[in-house]
Amino acid sequence: MTSKKVTRPSLDKYFMDISIAVGRRSTCRRHQIGAIAVKDKRILTTGYNGAPSGISDCLELGCLRDADKIPSGENTEICRAIHAEQNVIIQGALHGVSLEGSTIYCTHSPCILCAKMLVNSKIARNVYLLDYEDARFADLYREAGIEFGVMVAGTEA
Repeated sequence: MTSKKVTRPSLDKYFMDISIAVGRRSTCRRHQIGAIAVKDKRILTTGYNGAPSGISDCLELGCLRDADKIPSGENTEICRAIHAEQNVIIQGALHGVSLEGSTIYCTHSPCILCAKMLVNSKIARNVYLLDYEDARFADLYREAGIEFGVMVAGTEA
C-alpha cells in the first residue's frame, strides 16, 4: 500500500484563502476585497467591501467612481462602499470582540484611512495579497510597530 503524502497549507495561506472567499460577497464593481481578523488561530470577524447594510449598492445602482472617472486609490470618500477592513472593525464593535493583538488577512493592502483605524484597533499584523494604489499605510504601520507584508504564494508572509 502506497502512502500518499498529505500537505497542509500554512496558516497564513489557510486564512488568506478564507479572506478571498469572504471577498466574493463584495458589492463593489471595481474590487472584490475580503478581510478577516484572526487571533490564536481563531477567526474573530470578517468583512468585505460594500454599501452599508440595507442601503442600495453599486451592483444595483452602478459605480459613482466609474461614472466620474475617478482613478482607483483617489477620492475614496466618493463611494457607496465601506472598506473590508472597516467592516472587520465594525463587526468587532457590534459583537464585543476586541481586535487587539490580532492579524488582519486581506486581499489588498489598506488605504491610509483603514490603516489608521487598524492602528487604533491595536492589531499586531497585516498580511495581504495585492498592493492597493495607496501605499501611505507603510510608514504609519512602521511607526506603530505593526508587522505587515505581501503574502508570497504558498509561504508565510
